[in-house]
Amino acid sequence: MTNDRIIATYHVTSEPGRIADRAQGLAIEQSVECPLDAIGDRWVCDAILGRVARIDELESGRYAVRIALASATAPAEPGQLINMLFGNASIQPDVALVDVELPPSYPEAFGGPKLGIDGIRALTGVQGRALTASALKPQGLAPAALAAIARQLADGGVDLIKDDHGLADQAYSPFAARIAAVGRAVDAANQASGQRTLYAPHVSGSLDDMRRQLDLIRAENIPALMMMPMIVGLSNFHAIAKEAEGLAVLAHPALSGATRIAPPLLLGKLFRLFGADATVFPHHGGRFAYTPETCRALADAARAAWGGLKPCLPVPAGGIAIDRVSELLSFYGEDVMLLIGGSLLAARERLSEQAAEFAAEVAAHGQ
Repeated sequence: MTNDRIIATYHVTSEPGRIADRAQGLAIEQSVECPLDAIGDRWVCDAILGRVARIDELESGRYAVRIALASATAPAEPGQLINMLFGNASIQPDVALVDVELPPSYPEAFGGPKLGIDGIRALTGVQGRALTASALKPQGLAPAALAAIARQLADGGVDLIKDDHGLADQAYSPFAARIAAVGRAVDAANQASGQRTLYAPHVSGSLDDMRRQLDLIRAENIPALMMMPMIVGLSNFHAIAKEAEGLAVLAHPALSGATRIAPPLLLGKLFRLFGADATVFPHHGGRFAYTPETCRALADAARAAWGGLKPCLPVPAGGIAIDRVSELLSFYGEDVMLLIGGSLLAARERLSEQAAEFAAEVAAHGQ
């Protein structure tokens, strides 16, 4: 790879006799987007036009196509980067974006996680074991009811409590009132126990809305937040992550399944590049259809050495229960945060006890 080229890898379904033309068409579509005979500028052809770097057959009728794209077309801004990687090609139903190799200047320019795994461990005070998380559900509860659930989870020793991604600024649970109530409940539990459970409110809406919500989070001394990058927009996610200095930033995967971008790339690599300290994703065997191979590749992408970026904490979730803790920790290792929501909340009056069982099960696997 040359230092000024982005290498994008696509999986393309094609007849064998057409794959060379398909690859060339993809290189044109994601760079100059016009017929070659319409280009009269030699520099555009030499420096800007995408190049087919390699074609490999994966199986009959399916190919991995590597395209070298000029970095000049995609400055270090999330929206333009994803546009040049997959903007028009995403409309073609037989093309998926599966990986990206970036020039060395990109990780530094984007910045990546501000805290990363070590920073989250410092905020929680948790060393030598995996972390635990849960979510505030269901939709429709008032702030006081959500605060009561948060207090039980924190009393049980859960390390991080996040808003459910459906909680926003609804009339029954206004953002300002909710984060104040939940923040106070978690703080009271921490004062009583001496632990440092984090609360991560869900930040959403327009960029102006999110900045106002970030101000409220700071005013309440809340140490974390969660965003949905594919809902609020990758550029807005990156902007708020940069402004949330000192706060742990969680990325939620909502809408990521609509993209035909491989989860390890989108949730593990790109969300990390754009500032996620932790990335939530569905683990195999829950309510979603990720394979074990996808989950492992996603976690590896979040944590692997990459251009000096801090590692991002994988947060497997999506219908997992306490009886899978041992399996999950064997699969992911120690640098992971297990998120169990519904199966804990189903305990209702015994929520604190069930949360304590979860925390104890994870602690028992610590080194």
